[in-house]
This record gives sequence, structure tokens and C-alpha cells, in this order.
Amino acid sequence: MFLARVIGSVVSTKKDEAMKGRKLVMLRPLLVDESNPAQFRAGANTIVAVDALGAGLDEVVLFCQGSSARQASGMKTLPVDAVVVGIVDTVEVLNRRVYPAQS
Repeated sequence: MFLARVIGSVVSTKKDEAMKGRKLVMLRPLLVDESNPAQFRAGANTIVAVDALGAGLDEVVLFCQGSSARQASGMKTLPVDAVVVGIVDTVEVLNRRVYPAQS
């Protein structure tokens, strides 16, 4: 599993029959910042993932890729490579909360 931030959505009116009615979101993976391990930095790539949980824009989510993605509930027969499997409430790194950011 990986952490990512939802940065947008994808709409596709023509797609595989099995994908009809599936919400697609654009994810930006989050990496631990090497200069400050108690912070995240955005990765350089973007990923389109199926979202059956209803994640919103700017939320942090857990996602799986590859064959693990098809192990998520209801995904076994779908042609997917990435699936949102959780919406994150908090993340702590080195005993410090990094999400949501403390004010």
C-alpha cells in the first residue's frame, strides 16, 4: 500500500463495460521528505485509480497497485491497476503527526 493525495478526477464516457459506474481519481503519491522525515513531499508522477470509497479532492488516501489492486473488494474481474483502499484520518512519523498538519 502507498499514500497519495487526491489531486483531481477523471471522466471517461467510453470505457470497458466492467468499468461503467466506477469513479476514477487522479492521485499524487506522497513520499517521506529525506531532509525532514516528519514531513511528506509530493512525488513526481500521477496515477489514475478506481475509488469505491468516495475520497474527495485534497484528501490523503491509501492505494494499492498491480495485482494487489484486484484483491480489493469488487475489483477481481476489473481491468484495474490502482485502487483506493482507504481514506486516511491521521499519519504519524517519528512520533510527530504529519497529517493533518498541526497548526
